[in-house]
Amino acid sequence: MPVETVVLLPGTASDEVFVRSVFAEPLSQVGAVFTAPRVRTLSERLTALENAFTGHPIVVGGVSLGAHVAASWAVRNPEKCAGLILALPAWTGAPDGAPAAQAARVSAEIVTGQGLDTALSGTTGWLRDELSRAWRGYGDQLVPHLEEAADHPAPTLDELKTLDVPTGIVGCTDDPVHPIEIAREWADALPRAVLTTTTLDAYPRALGRAVRAWQQARQETR
Repeated sequence: MPVETVVLLPGTASDEVFVRSVFAEPLSQVGAVFTAPRVRTLSERLTALENAFTGHPIVVGGVSLGAHVAASWAVRNPEKCAGLILALPAWTGAPDGAPAAQAARVSAEIVTGQGLDTALSGTTGWLRDELSRAWRGYGDQLVPHLEEAADHPAPTLDELKTLDVPTGIVGCTDDPVHPIEIAREWADALPRAVLTTTTLDAYPRALGRAVRAWQQARQETR
């Protein structure tokens, strides 16, 4: 198989450090050329995908919001997309009352009203470490980004059905913020998708299983 250029985006208020920690090793094992751009706003995420395309179709994806943005970009630019690597899609179409959208709104309210430290106080372990670094890295952009992310639509199922490229998806069977049902409906809609699963106990590195699923999708459609 040819070497693929892979560009993966972070989720809401996450960063490129987290994306690299999850995906760099599994992508190196398959010889992909991997980029995790430093982005903060939605527009920066889209610009990063546009800038990564240099004439040869690329593999795009990301985590949660990053998966939404990448898949939406692929819908609008099918000739530029060679595949998708998607972790934890959080909703389909309009966010409505999706748990991840609600969490982003609540976080924005707490940061605004009570401060960043209070917003982080309910987190523990690796999640607290990741959010402490990433959220502080957003600076004044944190609250506006949380608000824009909460309102940003994901692709619809009809749009996903148009993406006829090898796709790997990882969903979590016990993550209430990223319901496994969403990952399953995305996998059912995408014509050439392979779904793999993980659990919260295996986070965060298990999200890299999406790479193996993508490779399986490539092999099944050669």
